[in-house]
Amino acid sequence: MDYDSLFTIDPFGLDFNEKSKLYAEWVPALCDHHRKFCPKYRLLSNALGSNPSLPVRIFKEFDLSSIESEEVIKTMTSSGTSGQQVSRIYLDRETSTRQTKALSKIVSSFTGKERLSMLIIDSSEVIKNRQMFSARGAGILGFSMLGRNITYALDESMKLSLDAIKVFCEQNINSKVLVFGFTFIVWQQFCQELLSQDIKLNLDGYLVHGGGWKKLEDQKVDNETLKMIVKQTCGISQVYNYYGMVEQTGSIFMECEAGNLHASIFSDIEIVDPLTLMTQSSGRGLIKTTSLLPTSYPGHILLTEDEGEILGIDTCSCGRSGKYFKVFGRMKDAEIRGCSDTYGQ
Repeated sequence: MDYDSLFTIDPFGLDFNEKSKLYAEWVPALCDHHRKFCPKYRLLSNALGSNPSLPVRIFKEFDLSSIESEEVIKTMTSSGTSGQQVSRIYLDRETSTRQTKALSKIVSSFTGKERLSMLIIDSSEVIKNRQMFSARGAGILGFSMLGRNITYALDESMKLSLDAIKVFCEQNINSKVLVFGFTFIVWQQFCQELLSQDIKLNLDGYLVHGGGWKKLEDQKVDNETLKMIVKQTCGISQVYNYYGMVEQTGSIFMECEAGNLHASIFSDIEIVDPLTLMTQSSGRGLIKTTSLLPTSYPGHILLTEDEGEILGIDTCSCGRSGKYFKVFGRMKDAEIRGCSDTYGQ
């Protein structure tokens, strides 16, 4: 697998046939790699077939690693409420660098190659432990590498740092900026606070956000409402949602100008029947994702717990090649059984 050559390709530059040829070569090679270096994955392969799809929750139940313990430079954990099990994802230097590079390639294809001054809608307290990252901390650190002159919009109590925000706005009054945050935090701790204090920021640039939609849907807030309020409070009209998970960091799916989520060359998506796990040619079903990036842990083929639908391939009005799709949220009573049960037995 020649990752150097992969990173020379436009992240949305391969059509369906070209990408299919790439994945037909790389995915079996990744499966062979993890069978060789991860004994637990090898057991799953023996039981379930040569290229098994792992449910994302298996990383909450088992330690799955394809590297020696001394090679681990970073351990990422999924977000979870108190008392919940969390996924543990083990990264070596190569996988971590690869994921960061892919993230940069994907996002910069939307926001431009210039590193912009960056406002992060979160608290710097989240990233204090560089060895042990939550999904939130990993996201903040990964996206922060895309910008410069980083300013955090919230203090340690998750309240607006108005003085810091004011300085950021003054310093970038005639420049485009990059703003990043997790969807619910952007809405609740940032936009709603600006509204309640009758504060209007004058920013020009891009907002990239993802995660936390379930909480917003409970408040009857959809994507268009969020974009409207961001424009009203911040002045930013170029707002990009993304879909991703800590188990496949880096290979995120970005929302284009037409409002569709896109698979880059670094990742792919299928829709499967939640009962049979067979790939569906059309309609809504369970989202299965593939990433070419992880070699330090077997997170290359995952069954999510989300419902989605592929809208088309190579035909989006934005001009980007590849599959584009929509996510409807967590499937009702989502709990994919199979891999973890088989291994437990």
